Amino acid sequence: MALHMRRTLLSLNRIAYKTFKPPEVLDVHSPVPLLLTVRTKKRYFIPPAVGLKRKRNANPEAHARAAGIVFRQEYFERPINIACTAGIFDPYVPPEGDARLSTLSKEGIKQRTEQIRQSAASQLAIRKIKENDPEFSSKTFAEKAQEIFIEAHNALTNFNKERLHSLVTERCYPELTRGNRYKTIRWRFLESLEPPRVVHARCPDMVSKGNLYGQVTVRMHSKQTLAIYDRFGRLMLGGEDQPKDVLEYLVIERHLVNPYGSWRLHGKIVPSWAPAKDPIIKTVQIPGPELKPWEEFDSQGYQVPKPEAVQWYK
Repeated sequence: MALHMRRTLLSLNRIAYKTFKPPEVLDVHSPVPLLLTVRTKKRYFIPPAVGLKRKRNANPEAHARAAGIVFRQEYFERPINIACTAGIFDPYVPPEGDARLSTLSKEGIKQRTEQIRQSAASQLAIRKIKENDPEFSSKTFAEKAQEIFIEAHNALTNFNKERLHSLVTERCYPELTRGNRYKTIRWRFLESLEPPRVVHARCPDMVSKGNLYGQVTVRMHSKQTLAIYDRFGRLMLGGEDQPKDVLEYLVIERHLVNPYGSWRLHGKIVPSWAPAKDPIIKTVQIPGPELKPWEEFDSQGYQVPKPEAVQWYK
């Protein structure tokens, strides 16, 4: 406002200075018109692309440059989580028939000798892990991994997300919780059929040299019960009174460089010779009669309609 008043006063001073004459030369018959600059309506710059409806621009960047708009360059980046790795490095290959063949049989002796040959790389990895984690011991670590496994599944059945995040890695968490939103899980660990043992160990580095991660595979043979109910309370899988023998290969991981890191469940290794899982029984809605608000459904006199026969042609 002050700027516009200043401009108006300057214009008045200029006009008064130009029209000023001495009294003897002053021409009274031809006065000079007084012109003042008046602020008009403020006009905004409207880009040419604005206001066009239902019109596809062949090159929107060219129109934006013409309007004085510069598009920001898009960077397609993938987020990296340094707390855990994205997979299992050099996964352990379980021997076929494990937990079924006796070590005294011919095939069992062959498998045992093959495991001894492949344990050289695991010994080097265990040595690296001990350098960064002095409390690590291959003899006691298997029992610790079993406790982590039991606590993680108890937190899953109780829907304790905070506790579950501290026991499993960011890679394993979505695999455990996927599809369990409207379901009820009942899981119990009954007993251990064989003492758990460490069968595989790797110590890879990621992103940069020296950024070490420890991955230890633990073989666990136990007896468990699992029952999954849907949102209507109907049994979908397993049973609470049906114990089963389960052979699992758990992968426990830790970021060794982080002094506040801890061993967490990273995943499971499912062998190719493992038997197929039991099918899931899903709840299906049966169409019923269309009732009005004042009517009641009598299930005794209603018959479920059968689907009509359909002729299929080749």
